Amino acid sequence: MRWLARLRIFLTEEEWRFAPHEVPTMPGSPGSPDHPRRRQAAYLVVAILIGLTGGFGNALVAANTVTLAGALGLDPAQIAWLPTVYVMTNVSINLLLIKFRQQFGLRPFAVLFLVVYIVLTFGHLFVRDFWSAILVRAASGMAGAPLSTLCLYYLMQSFPAKWRLRAVVVGIGIPQCATPLARLFSPELLAMSQWRTLYLFELGLAVLSLAAVLAFRLPPTVRQKAFEPLDFVTFPLYAVGIGLIAAVLGLGRIVWWLEAEWIAWALIAAIPMLAAALVIEHGRANPLINTRWLASGDIVRFIVVTFMARIVLSEQSFGAVGLLTALGQNNDQLVPFFTIMFVATVAGVAVSAATLNLEKLTQPVMLAIGLVAVAAFFDAQSTSLTRAPQLYVTQAIIAFSGALFIGPSLLFGMTRALKAGTGHVITFIALFGVLNSIGSLGGTALLGTYQVVREKANSAAIVQTIDPTDPIVQQRLAAGAGGVAGVVGDPALARAEGGALLSRTATREATILAYDDVFRLIAVLAGATFLYLLFLLLRRRAREARS
Repeated sequence: MRWLARLRIFLTEEEWRFAPHEVPTMPGSPGSPDHPRRRQAAYLVVAILIGLTGGFGNALVAANTVTLAGALGLDPAQIAWLPTVYVMTNVSINLLLIKFRQQFGLRPFAVLFLVVYIVLTFGHLFVRDFWSAILVRAASGMAGAPLSTLCLYYLMQSFPAKWRLRAVVVGIGIPQCATPLARLFSPELLAMSQWRTLYLFELGLAVLSLAAVLAFRLPPTVRQKAFEPLDFVTFPLYAVGIGLIAAVLGLGRIVWWLEAEWIAWALIAAIPMLAAALVIEHGRANPLINTRWLASGDIVRFIVVTFMARIVLSEQSFGAVGLLTALGQNNDQLVPFFTIMFVATVAGVAVSAATLNLEKLTQPVMLAIGLVAVAAFFDAQSTSLTRAPQLYVTQAIIAFSGALFIGPSLLFGMTRALKAGTGHVITFIALFGVLNSIGSLGGTALLGTYQVVREKANSAAIVQTIDPTDPIVQQRLAAGAGGVAGVVGDPALARAEGGALLSRTATREATILAYDDVFRLIAVLAGATFLYLLFLLLRRRAREARS
């Protein structure tokens, strides 16, 4: 068993005597020694590599669902499970990962999970059917969760001590860049060898990430005994409950809320599971989830604002991309569009880090949400003649806003968790993950449902105005019939085809009007959230003036 001994030595944290200013902020996080410039540059490159690897884990699948559905022979409901099941397992695993780092250290955390991620990504190449795809995506969601944390830790090592909080903003923003990049690279990757090239690309990034982690170790952490027996009671209840809610939000609008029986059973199971987990945690001395802190006023307001922000930021991933898809544009034709989105996202991260002020974390969040309201209002003017160039400015604003929002939002909650005690950090990380993942799914579910309802209503309104005796309608029918007359010899069939063309045009117009309604809803929600934040800010200043 000599190889086991060698493996244990390989994974063991190195001994380190910390100077007072180098001590980790909390068990499980790396120390903060001063590094030479070359090592800082290396840590920066490793952070970018790991952050993009983690971001691509779900972005490559979400950006190419149509291609993957065709390659695997899946219908729309089945292919929607792939990104959803990734979120189902990814969203809750951080509860255990934090304690894993605290008890076993950063070295085994980094190496073991990257190895597992590589193995599972390699397994994607052998996916042949729906269930194997589901199994691999679910496991990948768990294995990929540590990558965002590693990105954050490596980036913090690449910045001087006085800029560490700016590093947090940049670190949380890097994975956001993966979504536009995935849509930029996808056409070329798919052209090489169809869908397997996507996973080969992801596998290559994962292998490079492991090599980089092995070459450049993080400073060790302070370890302590972290796991308790009740953790393994609470976590399954919490993870399954959150996973079921994610499944409902991810699939509800596709299988339709009132038609799929399993949605009701999922909610019936999820609600008591989550309630039981919270009851258990409420009575614990060292809870995984601190229910009392979650019920405090600041955190309740943080939950409301962050959840609303994630909903309105779905304007880009669902609204704009959905509209352009309905107008017949795909990833091949949208390369300039997603290039602009990528540049705007990078700019948002840079501006967020450069303007960071711990005393004014509410203002950038307000600005981001206000910008989304303005951009969505202008997008609501879209017509059947709208194409990507008409959306460049508004979508660049929204991409910028999404990156501007995420860093200050994280630091707002993290600073309050640290003030309350390091034990609250686990609760906050779980909360932040749920708000962002479930909020994004919830935003897509809400907007998607509203779009379907409005499309049906607009379609009915358009059809009611079509009078077969109207000369304009007759002209459109004749034009449609004339357009196919060269290939359809039967005049009756040609007239029927003309009617079908008119019907498709009516459906397209109803769809575009429905997306305009979605943009208006987003503008209203974003505007209301902006006003709520403005009210909170003015109330706080009034209280400070009185005291």
